[in-house]
Amino acid sequence: MITMSLREGFSLVVFLLLLLIVYGLEMLLLVDYVWGRICKRSGKSELFLKRYIAFHAAAAVGIGCLLYGHFIEPNWIEVNAMTIRTPKLKTAGFRLVQVTDLHCDWKIRNEEKMVRIINGLKPDIVVATGDYLNHALGLPHLRDSLDRLEAPLGKFAVTGNQDTGCLPQLDLLDGTGFHWLKQETVVVTKDADSLGISGRDFAHRDAPVGPIKALPSDRFNVFLFHTPDLIEDVCGPGVDLYLCGHTHGGQVCLPWYGALITFSKFGKKYESGLYQVGATTLYVNRGLGLEPCPGPQVRFLARPEIAVFDIVPERQ
Repeated sequence: MITMSLREGFSLVVFLLLLLIVYGLEMLLLVDYVWGRICKRSGKSELFLKRYIAFHAAAAVGIGCLLYGHFIEPNWIEVNAMTIRTPKLKTAGFRLVQVTDLHCDWKIRNEEKMVRIINGLKPDIVVATGDYLNHALGLPHLRDSLDRLEAPLGKFAVTGNQDTGCLPQLDLLDGTGFHWLKQETVVVTKDADSLGISGRDFAHRDAPVGPIKALPSDRFNVFLFHTPDLIEDVCGPGVDLYLCGHTHGGQVCLPWYGALITFSKFGKKYESGLYQVGATTLYVNRGLGLEPCPGPQVRFLARPEIAVFDIVPERQ
């Protein structure tokens, strides 16, 4: 079971209480205003508009943010491109694209745009880091879109927490060309250089973590897991790039504060974006979809994301 930390729970309660106060008082003022109009109390309309104008403006901004978060931001994909230079490559460069947390539902959201964007980037490798499906009716959208992704050196995937309970009897990625990585490593080559891609099935934070097979430190290695929860266990010279998702970047963020909830054991420590943890580069992708209902069907200051990594020789 995925649970939130005490800090996340406190932040959420405070946020919800603020909303309750603002809109509860706004409702009371509106009722009082309407009652004053019914009773024909003079000056009530002017008082309502002038004395509480800042309060009304705050309530209106909140409604505007809700509409933006539901209708605009969830469909506004951001492409984040990074170049990683390494002495472990001599001549070749690898372009790797990561997608995560598609949460495909009964209606198409970002699947078609995802295909156009990724194929336009011409990646060598595509990786997917879990949480593919919210509803069984989204399965055709999921399989069709992932099948159309083009990556000449391979497409690789790991499971997420949502996948362990959503149609577990099905191979969600059947027919898509994606290869499940289940405690295994695949080596891809380009010219005289090679890249190792390792992955682990999702495991809850309280589940025992088995030993992770040592990876050659002279080869550039990418490690895939759904959450950032293993980063401090695997960081080191054998894991150069750790890719994950799960947090959605909070999905709902506040200015200057960031994510309210990440559902990671590290809380806000690795909520989204790029981090350097020892010798390992960690990237926490905000994902493309939305939590299943009754989760909030909005994104605010946490745009859906596709991440692009150009892994190139140090002197290129």
